[in-house]
Amino acid sequence: MNSLKKLAGDTALYGLGTIVPRLFNFLLLPLHTAVFHPADYGIITYLYAFAAFLNVVYLWGMETAYFRFATRTGTNARHTFNIALTTVLLVSTLLSVTIIFSADALAGFLKIQNGAKYIIWLAFIMWIDAALAIPFARLRLERRPLHFATIKILNIALLVLLNVYFLKLLNLQQPDIGYVFLANLLANAAQLFFFSGTLLRWRPSLDSHLTPAMLKYATPVMLTGLAGMTNEMFSRITLAWWLPENFYPGRDARYALGVFGACYKYAVFMNLAVQAFRFAAEPFFFSNAASRNAPELFARVNYYFVMLCSAILVAVSVNLDALRFLLGNDQYYEGLVIVPILLTAYLFLGVYYNFSVWFKITDKTYFGTLFTAGGALITVLANYLLIPVLGYVGSALAALLCYAGMAAACYVFGQKYFPAPYTTGKSLLHIVCAVGYSYLVTWYNFESTWIDHVFHILATIFYLFLLWAAERPTMHRPGLPPEK
Repeated sequence: MNSLKKLAGDTALYGLGTIVPRLFNFLLLPLHTAVFHPADYGIITYLYAFAAFLNVVYLWGMETAYFRFATRTGTNARHTFNIALTTVLLVSTLLSVTIIFSADALAGFLKIQNGAKYIIWLAFIMWIDAALAIPFARLRLERRPLHFATIKILNIALLVLLNVYFLKLLNLQQPDIGYVFLANLLANAAQLFFFSGTLLRWRPSLDSHLTPAMLKYATPVMLTGLAGMTNEMFSRITLAWWLPENFYPGRDARYALGVFGACYKYAVFMNLAVQAFRFAAEPFFFSNAASRNAPELFARVNYYFVMLCSAILVAVSVNLDALRFLLGNDQYYEGLVIVPILLTAYLFLGVYYNFSVWFKITDKTYFGTLFTAGGALITVLANYLLIPVLGYVGSALAALLCYAGMAAACYVFGQKYFPAPYTTGKSLLHIVCAVGYSYLVTWYNFESTWIDHVFHILATIFYLFLLWAAERPTMHRPGLPPEK
């Protein structure tokens, strides 16, 4: 169990750098929803959705390529770092300059009045994010999670303070949404200070042998990332396109997008667990890939992951009546129905990340592109078919169908190329029980709000007790061979 304990320790530290910042960022939700009308919040959601797609192109998959090539025997890690950062900076500078000079045209195309300044700020934000991605990856590769976490936490703390200053302390009658982007830009720029030494020691470098090899490895990763971002963000763009007029009486598509974007934030509780685990697990999987125990070890990791995430699903879904206070305006409450669906979707995304280790360690990354492209196809079709019928609930269901389909496909092919004894039956049982329990507990509402809150808290504790009681006898061996 030593390797699992090491993974758990790294996950906890990366959690500080991932969970704490995202929780702080989540705490901006009541501020933003209290200050901005859903239609205005819809514009913020809309622009950040496009930025998410571009961030993938800015990095061009070089983060994963850096991990792969820097850990190869006989490779100079410093040289690999220089090549990765050089490539990212070349791509990101070209893209940001293009966006800045096209800002007015882009604002007109997106139908955002006075939106050029928002787009320019986003171009700078994305450039800084790209410039710092490889230095952050280096911290992960060197197993320096505390340093990683410190920078991330300080960054988000500054972001929160700047938002509070611009949106509250300035006492503006109606703050402009541009302050959200400006705060993001200033907070991200401050991170450059922490990596000043690393960036000053960096030397632009390209290699006639290593650079093409890294690009060949990275390009499918980038394409996979684009398809993955389609699964993540596509609904936030197309909801404004495919929602029938007057679907929500008296409210336009931007309003619906604002409600959807705000309530989507609640999925952060599951996404945090997935991302924190992924930060620690990716180097862990690579470093243990050559072990003869790898298949059993990876299966064990996935089982524990599903147990933890099922508990998170119940804890959040059952207590939404108490958590809705995080929305600063009751105009947003109607969208909370999508939260349990999205939590389940992200759980399956985490399972997919676990299954996907086989094509990364066998250098068959093109399979990742195929799986995620298939998921993107499901996302597009499901959104197209479900949005006109179910509105943003249809978008949430599309995410669930997409991630569950990706996980299933990755598992089937993985058993051919890297067989691992995943306990799929028990894992699915955990998920089904968690979803069923959540709906059963919230099916009836008491007349007293406080009684509701107490009942849901007790129901959550009872579920955790049941989980512990059921798994305690086999906690060290959940249907899998013991770790050797």
